[in-house]
Formats: sequence, C-alpha cells, structure tokens
Amino acid sequence: MFDHMTLSPASATAVRAGRGGGALVRRVWPGLLLCLAVSGAAIGLERLEAAAFGATWLEALVLAILVGTAVRTLWSPGQRWSPGISFGARTLLEVAVMLLGASISATMVAAAGIDLILGIAGIVVVAIGASYGVGRLLGLPHRMAMLVACGNSICGNSAIAAVAPVIGASGEDVASSIAFTAVLGVLVVLGLPLLAPLLHLSGLQYGVLAGLTVYAVPQVLAATAPLGAVAVQMGTLVKLVRVLMLGPVVLVLSLARRQDGGVRGARPPLHKLLPWFILGFLGLAVLRSLNVLPSVLLGPMAATASLLTIISMAALGLGTDLKVVARAGGRVVAAVTVSLVLLGGISLGLIRLLGVV
Repeated sequence: MFDHMTLSPASATAVRAGRGGGALVRRVWPGLLLCLAVSGAAIGLERLEAAAFGATWLEALVLAILVGTAVRTLWSPGQRWSPGISFGARTLLEVAVMLLGASISATMVAAAGIDLILGIAGIVVVAIGASYGVGRLLGLPHRMAMLVACGNSICGNSAIAAVAPVIGASGEDVASSIAFTAVLGVLVVLGLPLLAPLLHLSGLQYGVLAGLTVYAVPQVLAATAPLGAVAVQMGTLVKLVRVLMLGPVVLVLSLARRQDGGVRGARPPLHKLLPWFILGFLGLAVLRSLNVLPSVLLGPMAATASLLTIISMAALGLGTDLKVVARAGGRVVAAVTVSLVLLGGISLGLIRLLGVV
C-alpha cells in the first residue's frame, strides 16, 4: 500500500525487525491529520446544512470529497503529506468496508423471502452488466464504467468506495463517480415519491422500488417516508438485502482481476486471491448471523465505518485533480442517468413479476 515510498536499507531492516513502526507513523501522520481536518470541515458543513435547511442533502461523505478537492485545487500537497493521504485513501477505506459486514445478518435477509432475494440478486447482476455497457458505449474507461455500474446497482457511494481498491481505480475516477452519483441521488430522493401516484403504486410496491433504486439507506428513509410506514419498512429491508450483494460482487471482481493479471501456472492459495478486507466483511456477516457479535458493538462499528469512509473520501479529494474530473463530467452524468433509468425499469418489472401488491 506504500509502493510509492522509498525506504533506505536501514529503514527496511528496521521495519522487518519490528522496530520501524515509529518511522512509519512519522511518515503517515502529517497527511492523515490533513485528512482529519478536511473531514472535520465536512462534518461541520453537514451540520450547518441541517440547521439551515432542516435536512441534509449533501452528506459529509460527499462534502469531504468536495472540500478535499477544493483544497487540492488551491494548494498541491507536497511529498511530506503523500504517505498519510495514501494511507487514508486506501487502508482506512478497506477497514471501513470490512466493518460494513457487521450490518448484515442472515435473519435480516431471510425476512425478505426467497423470491424477493433472488429477484434482488438478479437485478443487481443485470443492472451492473447493463450499466457497465452503457458506460463503455459512452466512452468511459473500464474502471470508471465499473464504478458507475456498481454504484448505481448496489449502494451508491459505499459500493464505489468498496470496489475502487479492488479494481485499481484512481482517485479521480472515484471522486468523479461519487460526485455525480451523489447529485443524482439527491434528485432521486426528491423526485421518486412523485412517481407513486403516476404509476399507481401501493406503499408496499413503492417501498420495493425505492429499496432497489435509491442509493443510501438514509436516502431510502427520506424517499419512502411520504408514503407511510409500510413503504419505509419494505424499502429499508430491500435496500439492506441489496447492500448484501456488495460482498459477493467485490469478491467476484477481485477474483477476476487476480486471474486476468496473474501469472500462468499454479493457482495461488485462497488467502492470496481474496483481499483481507473482503474476508473480514464476510467474517463479520457470519458472526452477526450467529449472534456472536454483541449488539452493543453494532452501533459503534457502524459509526466507525462511517467516519473512516469520510476520512477516506477526504483523502481521495486531496489527491484529485479537478481538471481530470471535469473532463469526465458529461459522460459520467449521462452514464449515471441512463443506468438509473434502466434500473428503475427493471425494478418495476420485478414488482410486477412477483405480484407485489
């Protein structure tokens, strides 16, 4: 994760002997403190936004990217800051993804019913393929198209953040995908409730539609609240099952990348094929399903994952060249919009197929 750093022979020996931890901390802390400062500013802006407007339209995660990118535009951090920024953008993000596994349980998934679970899984797979194809047709690079596809099809920012290190996406790719997905996510929350009367959807049907199309769990709550408790409960349940697909999708992408880029010959062992944070994600999901994780830890783990993700997005913003993001802007907006329309159409088809009333 620190491939760009050059260690002297003495430093390398110290690290191997377990005595280089202090030197590593000294390298990382300046950039990490900068990421924390940007994150603090983003959280403060989110609170000001809520106090001023009574609602949060841009979450701290998105604001962290915007603030970080603004700082990067006005001032380019030198080599002193690079190790900490790199650590925040990669390692802390991987830890956050791992902790997300604690939010998933077998009981939660079983409550949705096998038909709906299989339908959600099928929609995610089809939507990823369709969205990726749209992105490529619009001229997006492979990694950018995959980020947009996974973000639209699974859980927006969290999916983009989780998939990025697995496929080797750049900070610019991640920042572009999240920035434009976030804006469209706000528009979906505002506009989706208007479709319920136009399409004659019941609260249950609308809950399924919202759970399959809205990006984040808090956004699902906001989008379903106007249609009542049934819509809120179904939307949240469907959304959580959809989030469950993040683990398998990242796992498949990881295996595919390792095999494509690997050397022919003996198959590497499983622990070298799977990223450690995906193993951690799956392990925590199993522990949650077995009721091994104390319930008192679930809230702090979710809060920690959220905070680490914000710090990681600040780091990505600090490493983002705004000119690169601007060049990809129009194509990303088009890809995200068309992909979301396709997802909505497929979701309505599933509702009719399953006979949800």
